[in-house]
Amino acid sequence: MMRDFRDAKLMAKVLKQAFADRNTPLSHSEALEIVADQFGCEQWNILAAKIESGDKPAAVGSEGIGILPPIPIFRIFDVDKAMEFYCGFLGFEVDWEHRFGDNFPLYCQVSREDMLLHLSEHAGDATPGARCFVRVENAAKLQAELAAKNYRYMKPGLEKQPCGFEVGVIDPFNNRLTFCQQQGQNQEDNQTR
Repeated sequence: MMRDFRDAKLMAKVLKQAFADRNTPLSHSEALEIVADQFGCEQWNILAAKIESGDKPAAVGSEGIGILPPIPIFRIFDVDKAMEFYCGFLGFEVDWEHRFGDNFPLYCQVSREDMLLHLSEHAGDATPGARCFVRVENAAKLQAELAAKNYRYMKPGLEKQPCGFEVGVIDPFNNRLTFCQQQGQNQEDNQTR
């Protein structure tokens, strides 16, 4: 799993635990400094300021490229069913739609918060049955929101997995989205459940 600078505190915690498991003491502040160094910052306070401001430190060797998160493409076969699922049930909004003309297949973008997803009726754009792993900050809250909608075709639960808490959904075209609150990410909220 690839982590980015926003996971720095969690990375330091994992690093400290890994050293402890090897009977090598490492203070929390030492772990923070090591993580800051890995992101090319002279010290933790500099990385912490970048995290607070949202300024992403440059990844080693990728200066000037500007790689952004990928946008999954899911194949759909029925626009009404897709909109009922993605907009009505999952709470996405349609950002834009494109067709080459009347009675042509739809290609559109839907979004919710920072997640973008492309839906396509075009043959060959994607394979039905694809899967997308989506990190979330509060899986229990998402599961409660979806359960409250009482969607006829899907009643997702909250599952404890080795990587954290997951809420899995399957769209009408067999595409799967796994929303995961990874271990260490707001775990205090879920320990009382």
